[in-house]
Amino acid sequence: MLVLGIDTSCDDTSAAVVRDGREILSNVVASQISLHHQYGGVVPELASRKHIEWILPVVCEAIEEAGIDPARLEGVAVTSGPGLIGALLVGLNFARAFAYGLSLPWVGVDHLEGHVAAIFLERDFPAFPFVALLVSGGHTILYYVTGPARFELMGQTRDDAAGEAFDKVSKMLGLGYPGGRVIDSLSRKGDPARISFPRAYMTKHGFDFSFSGVKTAVARYLQRHATVFEREIPDIAAGFQESVIDVLVRKTVKAVEEKKTDRLVVAGGVAANSSLRKRMAAEAGRLGVALYIPRPELCTDNAAMIAAAGHHHLANGETGAIDMDAYSKSTLTKTNDVTNKSTTKISSR
Repeated sequence: MLVLGIDTSCDDTSAAVVRDGREILSNVVASQISLHHQYGGVVPELASRKHIEWILPVVCEAIEEAGIDPARLEGVAVTSGPGLIGALLVGLNFARAFAYGLSLPWVGVDHLEGHVAAIFLERDFPAFPFVALLVSGGHTILYYVTGPARFELMGQTRDDAAGEAFDKVSKMLGLGYPGGRVIDSLSRKGDPARISFPRAYMTKHGFDFSFSGVKTAVARYLQRHATVFEREIPDIAAGFQESVIDVLVRKTVKAVEEKKTDRLVVAGGVAANSSLRKRMAAEAGRLGVALYIPRPELCTDNAAMIAAAGHHHLANGETGAIDMDAYSKSTLTKTNDVTNKSTTKISSR
């Protein structure tokens, strides 16, 4: 099955063609980082307008790069949420019209399901079940994944997501947007032990996370030290990053031990962080657990992961309802099993 994937959930316009949910034929991403950098974060209205401008050429490029005729496509998968509503609607409505014009089945895919599905685009991927840490700009969640589109929610952030905290601290330090990439790079020059920031392990709340405290601690440190020399910034960045990663690793290890699994997946934009990858690899080795992390370009938002997740739904005979709408909050943060209520069963084509 050849599936066209489309993602416009935030500030990247992406389209991809994936065969059988496993083989990437193309994966085109048009980034808006340079547009939003001057504002220190994504401006939703600007993001939506840029998606409108870019979506057709990006989809055309993805089909051309895949070397196929559009008539060979067998389905379309598009991110229906969570994300910026205006941005999502651009992709959702384009996908619906594109599929209608070619008489193709189409399906809306939850962005979080897509992040986890990214691991199945790698040569080495896990069998079910496994624990998955999904850590991104908008979400920090632990799942126990028992099958395709079957997620048991174990814990999630109660305030800021890890990636959101990275972006906010980066802005405080005058490092710009996106913060995760900048802090990861700068931390390599700093000493994480020189400035220690608090860890919110939240022992009374099981597998839930909290990162607002460490973000506030950085802000207070900067307030107390009216003059922060440029040479100190790498140490502040390293100390902050160490605090966040420490919590992520310890909670994830606890989840793996609770489920008695020997397979762990780490996905989402923050999974591209070099320090997080190293720490997780070290802990996985200590526990004798097989660790699976997508390559960095599949950790950040992309349409290939949406096509991979959509493949399962399309192969299961699902298609998007005519009245499907975009949504800002994922059902994967509310229920134990993923059920796409915006899809209906169709007979095989």
